[in-house]
Amino acid sequence: MKEGNENNKLVKVKAKEKKSNKFIEIIKKRWLIDGTKTIILIAAIVAVFIAINLVMQSLELTPIDLSQEKLFTLTDESKEKVKDIEKDVKIYFIEYSEDDTTIDLAKQYKKVNERITTEVVKANDRPDLVQKYGIESGTEGIIVECGERYKVLTSEDLVTYDTSTYETIDIAEEKLTAAIASVTTEKIPKIYFLSGYSNISLENGLQFLNIYLQNEVNEVENVDILTTGKVPDDCSTLVIIAPSKDIDELATNAIIEYINKGGNILWFQSAIAQNTEMPNINKILAMYGINPFTAGIIRETDTTKMLADSPDLILPDAQSTDVTQKIQSTGGVTFIDATKINTMEEEKLTELKVEQTDLLTTSEEAYFRKNFSLQADEPQEGDDETGSFTVGQMMTKTLSEANEETGESAKTSKLVIYGESYFISDVPLSQSSAVPVINYRQNKDLALNSIAYLSNREEDITARKNTGVVTYQATEAENTVILIIIFTVPIVIMIAGIIVWIIRRRRK
Repeated sequence: MKEGNENNKLVKVKAKEKKSNKFIEIIKKRWLIDGTKTIILIAAIVAVFIAINLVMQSLELTPIDLSQEKLFTLTDESKEKVKDIEKDVKIYFIEYSEDDTTIDLAKQYKKVNERITTEVVKANDRPDLVQKYGIESGTEGIIVECGERYKVLTSEDLVTYDTSTYETIDIAEEKLTAAIASVTTEKIPKIYFLSGYSNISLENGLQFLNIYLQNEVNEVENVDILTTGKVPDDCSTLVIIAPSKDIDELATNAIIEYINKGGNILWFQSAIAQNTEMPNINKILAMYGINPFTAGIIRETDTTKMLADSPDLILPDAQSTDVTQKIQSTGGVTFIDATKINTMEEEKLTELKVEQTDLLTTSEEAYFRKNFSLQADEPQEGDDETGSFTVGQMMTKTLSEANEETGESAKTSKLVIYGESYFISDVPLSQSSAVPVINYRQNKDLALNSIAYLSNREEDITARKNTGVVTYQATEAENTVILIIIFTVPIVIMIAGIIVWIIRRRRK
């Protein structure tokens, strides 16, 4: 019985081989010997190849993205931001080539939301667009249009540059998503940076932060309160960065007035080398239950909580909060020479109607060094304060309670404060590295998420794509496919050509 089954299998295999050989013989005798038929066969294969390509193009399939940063694939964050848009958005690419990678990226929006369409047009075919939006003749332009609202981008807007390495940084997706959001959003937050009291500014040391904020659909400006006399009424968030001197009386009163109206503040504090009297700054912080900062820096002894075995480069733990939940799950942040945030006693906070929420804390093995002449990496008894320290905190001050009779909600003012300011800067982490500190780990996300939260845009709290110079990084499977395409296919074609030549020569 067993032998019979094996014979049946053998017969089937031979039958398949016979059919296969018969097919090959037909190709040899009827097609390859006759030159005209050979040409027709080749033409048919080419036609099929072209037809397949046309069908693939009509399907607008997402191209395979082999870049390490996935620069040509729409991120989940962008998909979330555009999926619920209920307005028609048109993206026009003026004078762009159809095979441009940015167009491939833009076409992916339609797969998320059918109301977002992309079109490549020539200036001569659409002079109305060129004239309406001021696209210069012979230049490329991108128009993101929604009704009467629009945003015009140039190819230069889609990249930025690292001035220390002269490398190009791709921000195409950020710009396109931001443009879509800006033309469909009713109100754009206004972020003001307090000027005149810090050694760093939007133009000097915070250029990357400035770019990233605008990419998130924010209007960003400096404010000199000594000139304006007040914090502007349209301010969504007031940013105060590492004051190197006390704030003037006029500006102090204006900030206090802003707080009492329900304004929100984002404060970045740097460590100080000596205790300096800053009564006005202390007065502002005391409204939120924050005690004056003391001279000293935080250092770590837990090697898992420091970067490059450097006690001054600490990796604080992100707590589970609205501001830091994405940071907590994606790697955390790097702080340099951080200082501790000291809050008042619970009884005083209750009196001020302030609720505190820890955002970032150090390990229990950290210490606070006040004596800068000490060189030891270990805490010194009697000199250094040991324990866990808060380096990021949110204080919510209730200004008025909710009124059920009138339906009015509680009026609050929020302060998000960090005991470090270098982490948002353009400064390189070390002399051997050209990468700005803001682009390390999730530093950028922490700053942007804090502003999104204070500006009441919780939907923008996320972990963003880490853009940069495109790096090829294929998986093992992808690499195998690529090698087959590059080497095997040409070899097969060459062998097939030789076989055809030999067969035809023998037939003669």
